Amino acid sequence: MNRFSSIKNIFLLIYISLTVQVLCNNTDSLSVLFKRNIEVDSIIITGNERTEPDIITRELTFKTGDLISKQDINFNRERVYSLGLFNFVKMFSVSDSGKSNIVIQVDESWYLWPLPVWDIEDSSIKKLTYGMVLLYKNFRGRNETLSAEVGFGYDPFYSFSYYNPWLIQEYNISLKAAISYSTITTNSISARIKAGKNFEFKNINFLFQVGKRINLYSEIFITSGFNYIEMPDDLKKLSTASGKRIDNVVNLGIDYLYDTRNLKQFPDSGLVALASFNNSGFGINNINFSTLFLDFRNYMSIIGNLTGKWRLASRMTFGNNVPFYSYSYLGSGEKVRGHYNQLREGNHFYLASAEIKYPIIKEWNFSIKLPLIPVSLTSYRIALFTNMFFDTGATQFKNETISTRSFYSGYGCGLSVLFLPYNILRIELALDEHKNVEYIFDLGFSF
Repeated sequence: MNRFSSIKNIFLLIYISLTVQVLCNNTDSLSVLFKRNIEVDSIIITGNERTEPDIITRELTFKTGDLISKQDINFNRERVYSLGLFNFVKMFSVSDSGKSNIVIQVDESWYLWPLPVWDIEDSSIKKLTYGMVLLYKNFRGRNETLSAEVGFGYDPFYSFSYYNPWLIQEYNISLKAAISYSTITTNSISARIKAGKNFEFKNINFLFQVGKRINLYSEIFITSGFNYIEMPDDLKKLSTASGKRIDNVVNLGIDYLYDTRNLKQFPDSGLVALASFNNSGFGINNINFSTLFLDFRNYMSIIGNLTGKWRLASRMTFGNNVPFYSYSYLGSGEKVRGHYNQLREGNHFYLASAEIKYPIIKEWNFSIKLPLIPVSLTSYRIALFTNMFFDTGATQFKNETISTRSFYSGYGCGLSVLFLPYNILRIELALDEHKNVEYIFDLGFSF
């Protein structure tokens, strides 16, 4: 590089820096720079003190030499947000001698989190599980995640996991490994009836998953695992797969994911299609059953800022002796609003949801400086949305017939408050078929 080129690049960086400062707190003004499609001459990333640049660029749908529009910029900005690593993301063009440089400015979030966790079964304080999770995100600047959890109370547990979305860069290979130990009070109604009481069982789980990213939107995963299930001494043969007090279950599964969402934490465009098949036991100790999970979600613009989404999902189990701990449940994990904590079980469940939402505050980049607290802990992308929804679902045992009468439903409205990249608070009012009122306070988006 000659001296003239070096001086030219220095002036370009100064110009970019000044532009960033002018536009820093006004995301709407960024679109002014996109009056027409432009050709990308270079991609410049700023603000990434820990995150390596290729972690960001691998999420982009464009590269140098491509022709892009304002819509492309908006979509890719949300894809970078979806990494969950940044408080703020800004993306715009800076022109120099007729060439367009795409600038991606990120503000990194706080990555080491001790967080409380809790769960209350049947809305009873006597059934409270409480604990702590230590979460280390963006470990080594490669978007890796280390997680350690401990829980006490009703269902005590311990777990540790490691996730690397880009273990082998050349082949786009990901890795997830996890181990957990828990003592679980069964939520299976049929198992309680057979036992004549509530009971606990021990569960030790090992999981090892390798993924292959086929392209920007498609991934395939191979998952292997092992489950150790130990029943109480006085319930030696209750609903286990082997007919013994202890089940040693080997698992092998395959998943396919197609995901074109813009902002994965709270999308308003794109779709998700997931198919997951898992086989357990392979005949060892007479254990042999399978599960199939299908999930389809569509997110779309309706008119103006009004957006909608809908979902169809089902989990099905197959085999002559499916144990209670592998049943399909609604009311635990997957829920029907209006019957939020009402537990239903079966070999299969079927779930459908539809929702529309409208922004009261679409996006507000909030940041405040406090003594002794890093700014990365007090900076958030805040939004406030109101929504209306309808959910319906049903469960089915293997020998049961299912009809429209098998489904139970709920509808209502609510508010969602986003504190990205950290979490979403939902406050909702739901009614069931008989207009019984239910109030929902939960974290995370509905689907």
